[in-house]
Amino acid sequence: MTSASEIDSRIAKCQKILDQDPNSQIFAALAEALRRKGDLEKAFRICQNGLKVHPSYGSAHVVMAKINLDRQLFDWAEIEARKAAECDGWTRATELLLAEIHIYKGEFQPAIRLLKKLHESDPASLHITKLLSIAQQIPRQHAATVGEATPVVTVQPPSAVFVGAESHDETVIADRATTTDLNEDDDGAAPDVDQILEWVIALPGVDGALFANPEGLVVKSQWTMRMDRNVCGAVGCEISRKLDQTLTDSCFGKVHTVLVETGDHTIYTVRAHAGMFLFVANIKSNLGALRMKLDALLKQQGWN
Repeated sequence: MTSASEIDSRIAKCQKILDQDPNSQIFAALAEALRRKGDLEKAFRICQNGLKVHPSYGSAHVVMAKINLDRQLFDWAEIEARKAAECDGWTRATELLLAEIHIYKGEFQPAIRLLKKLHESDPASLHITKLLSIAQQIPRQHAATVGEATPVVTVQPPSAVFVGAESHDETVIADRATTTDLNEDDDGAAPDVDQILEWVIALPGVDGALFANPEGLVVKSQWTMRMDRNVCGAVGCEISRKLDQTLTDSCFGKVHTVLVETGDHTIYTVRAHAGMFLFVANIKSNLGALRMKLDALLKQQGWN
């Protein structure tokens, strides 16, 4: 779980970047950090203003959906989740977010359909299994209590406790803060992220390796350099997004990898289904070997 000091640090850094460039897409990362801090009104304003400039920025619509969900504006949360899908297509993270919104709206059948599909593609995910159990148990337990076949139940966030009839079943408890954010709960991350980062950082010449979520916030890292990992994650994601927008408009398609060479370091980013890997190598590294081995490992682990 990200500490309060780390969130404050991210807010300050993202705000500095946004102050320098008011049109920067870093607004989404700033709004997400503010949401996690609990400052929902400011997060909403930042995200709303940013979306006026970048209406097709899918990740920002995801952030806005989370903000509206935290504010208990479920219909607006669903609208924003669907806008995110319109911009970037349906992803695992977006479908998971929509399933969660359905649960809080008491729409359990749509949630179950989505979660069953996600479970089939990722049966090892404890997080999906937990949400699916919640979506299935609440209506059953409520029906057992009131004798209704199709109950209407509204679940209240942000830290909802799902309590049904007293039975031998274990009471299901879910914290909304951990249901869709890869950064906040290790259960939400793929179990091989640490393995990939540890493997890469052990290679000669590699000084930093991190995994960031779609908003550019660092989830996991192996970092041995003075360069700020949070700034690297945010900037790396923003470069990829800006290239995405330019190349998509030019009919080249979306960016998968980005290679940036500077005087002292080479920065290599690889898009994954739940975010982005970023690696920083010095002049001693064998970049060709790194890229070949890394691409093979990511493919083997199902990340690309």
